[in-house]
Parts: sequence; structure tokens; C-alpha cells
Amino acid sequence: MPTYDYECAACGHKFEMFQSIKEGPIKACPKCKKRKARRLIGTGAGLLFKGSGFYITDYRSEGYKKAQKAETPSSSPSGGESGSKKSEATPKAEKAKKGD
Repeated sequence: MPTYDYECAACGHKFEMFQSIKEGPIKACPKCKKRKARRLIGTGAGLLFKGSGFYITDYRSEGYKKAQKAETPSSSPSGGESGSKKSEATPKAEKAKKGD
């Protein structure tokens, strides 16, 4: 529910009211009780996102997360060796193909 700014034309009292969007503007001033209150045009409020759940990566599927972990090289020595074996195996395979 939004907060609306009001000003009384009779006494000049400025105040805020917490109202439903469907609710119409109030007319009576809470200070002088005259029916001269009018709703002011405000700039609106800033929108603050706090906590998790507001980034696209927070909604990734479990399958995507597993595939991402499989693609990222691990920092263990076994992970580094498998990467070097791949690069060594490729030229040998190409030489074998050329020889056939």
C-alpha cells in the first residue's frame, strides 16, 4: 500500500497518509478538520532490493548448476592433468588421421 502526501489549503498542514490504491483521496485535514485537504503529486518512493533472490543466477535450475560445476576446472592437481592430457591427445589424434 502506498503512502500519499497531502496538504491542507486552509491551514497549510502537510501530512502523509498510508492508503490503498483503490481508496480515494481524503478531504478532511487531521489538524484543522476542514475539508480542504488535497493530494499532492509526489516523486514516488525508491525501490530497495534486500537479500537474495534478485539476481538471474539465483533462479538457475539444478541441471544448469551441475553442468556449470562440471565445466569449471578444479584447482586440484588431477584437474590440471586432465586438461593437459586433452591438449596432448588432440595433436596425436590428428597425426593418426593424416597417416590413414
